[in-house]
Amino acid sequence: MVTRRIFLAGFILAAMTFPGLAAERSIVVASTTSTENSGLFGAILPIFEAASGIRVKIVAVGTGQAIKLARNGDADVLLVHHRPSEEAFVGQGFGVKRFSIMYNDFVLVGPENDPAGVRGLTDAATALARIAAAKAIFASRGDDSGTHKKELELWRAAKVHAQAASGQWYRETGAGMGATLNTASALGAYVLADRGTWIAFANKGDLGIMVEGDARLFNPYGAILVNPARHRHIKAAEGQAFIDWLISPAGQQAIADYKRGGRQLFFPNAD
Repeated sequence: MVTRRIFLAGFILAAMTFPGLAAERSIVVASTTSTENSGLFGAILPIFEAASGIRVKIVAVGTGQAIKLARNGDADVLLVHHRPSEEAFVGQGFGVKRFSIMYNDFVLVGPENDPAGVRGLTDAATALARIAAAKAIFASRGDDSGTHKKELELWRAAKVHAQAASGQWYRETGAGMGATLNTASALGAYVLADRGTWIAFANKGDLGIMVEGDARLFNPYGAILVNPARHRHIKAAEGQAFIDWLISPAGQQAIADYKRGGRQLFFPNAD
């Protein structure tokens, strides 16, 4: 009892000396490497934190891993970019509601010499079929991320089982978008990338955009509060406050204002 009283007295004294200690509010957001690698969070989080007093810790992993973290209650908010997986997460009771936040698109990037001859195509599946036929090197994230899920959808549309060529012309990095772009740059490989990370990526080498504009390359992002009925420790009020800010005029404007080299990386689209 004496030890407890000493501890409580020490905590109260520290709280009086440092008022923010007792009042600090924080959340964990499980998100994708694209939002981190692109620099978006570094630009918009200080605005939210200053307005709300809520500190945000980002765990940036692939969408599949982010969903696993959220399912396990290791995050308060999920912000990813694979809508079917997001809707399944909510439908299974792990999330409260999905909110549309923003979008950009995917682009197929490749080396200047374009060995598969895909530059200028607007059909991503046709481009992938040509890459497979040419056995041109393709760098895949291979990490169950939203980008990887989209890539696999496009291979299916192209009627190509690319993973059967794993370790040959099909190279799986098991890494985030920035690291996979670095691999593609080093190998002179084709790679599917989200446009935001591509614009922010500095080590482009002789890589350039080969294919863009296919409607299947649309890339929407959604935010979901992890269901506190599943995990009682979820900071529901703070997590929802973050989502509410993202979909508010202030949050949507902050997203729209984030640019690199004068180019907008994400486009707000709150419902």
